[in-house]
Amino acid sequence: MLDKYAGNPILSPNSEFRHEEFGVLNPGAFVHDGKVQLLYRAAGEAPDYKICVSLATSKDGFNFERQSAINPVLFPSEGTYDGGCIEDARVTGIEGFFYVTYACRPYAPGAYWIPGGLRGAPPDAPAKFAKNLTVSALARTRDFKKYEKLGAMIGGDVDDRDVILFPEKFSDRYAMMRRPSEWCGPGYPNEKAGIWLSYSKNLLDWGNDKFLAGSLFAWEHKKIGGSAPPIKTELGWFSIYHGVDAQHVYRAGMMMLDLKNPEKIIARHPDPILEPEAPFEKEGIFPNVVFPTGNVLIGDKIFVYYGGADKVCCVATAKFENLVNELMRYTI
Repeated sequence: MLDKYAGNPILSPNSEFRHEEFGVLNPGAFVHDGKVQLLYRAAGEAPDYKICVSLATSKDGFNFERQSAINPVLFPSEGTYDGGCIEDARVTGIEGFFYVTYACRPYAPGAYWIPGGLRGAPPDAPAKFAKNLTVSALARTRDFKKYEKLGAMIGGDVDDRDVILFPEKFSDRYAMMRRPSEWCGPGYPNEKAGIWLSYSKNLLDWGNDKFLAGSLFAWEHKKIGGSAPPIKTELGWFSIYHGVDAQHVYRAGMMMLDLKNPEKIIARHPDPILEPEAPFEKEGIFPNVVFPTGNVLIGDKIFVYYGGADKVCCVATAKFENLVNELMRYTI
């Protein structure tokens, strides 16, 4: 359903830059100042695998120039909630700012792609960082050049990531998608990790948690999570999400949420719109992964930016109206 760009990958690891010689992936995206601003996850070599966020820009959405490979725009602050890594940025425009949500850990995760390779916290870690679980945090910028870290949003006690803000308030409250991995099983409405919604008055203190969606189809058997920020349409909030099947293959799908009540799904497509096919999507740090984290509208097309096999950045496109019409064939 999405047409992959023939020139993929649009960004690959670059040995000239220490911070991104191992992998560049999972880019957040926004159109500003006539250019696509791509905030991509960049990683240096193992064993530390220090992870940060760098910026690349493009006038056409396909050909990107690195702007901050030497000095990343968001880098871990040692001794804090994001001291080990900053990754998987999503960008949402709200009230004059570009808000960047990102996943982080207090200590470097190590070789997470190897069984048993994910690092824990050191023995002398403060109690609040002892599990070295994912924290989701918030930063903001007005120009994609200077950034202000606002603090942790959620996580640390549970592994909570895939945090995505809506660009509008609902009943005077901000809303976000999230994927708390431990919120499933007995006592929960979902058997496996799924997408939840939470609300806030100030973007940092979140609550009133509501379950939104869980696994339905074979291609999302293990878990699902939000992918790219929702796009407002006349029919609802168009939202791309990801699913993981029994063989741990990552694909992407789409759903439509009610304009006034995002807790209500009004359409959900049974088939994936993106799946790993090319060698750089099937072979890499983490094989068989396509992981969208950004989408923008340019003219009548949607550009979906995604990571391939946790190694490279890619893009796929479609005429947005056609994609929405296809989704609305599956109203609930």
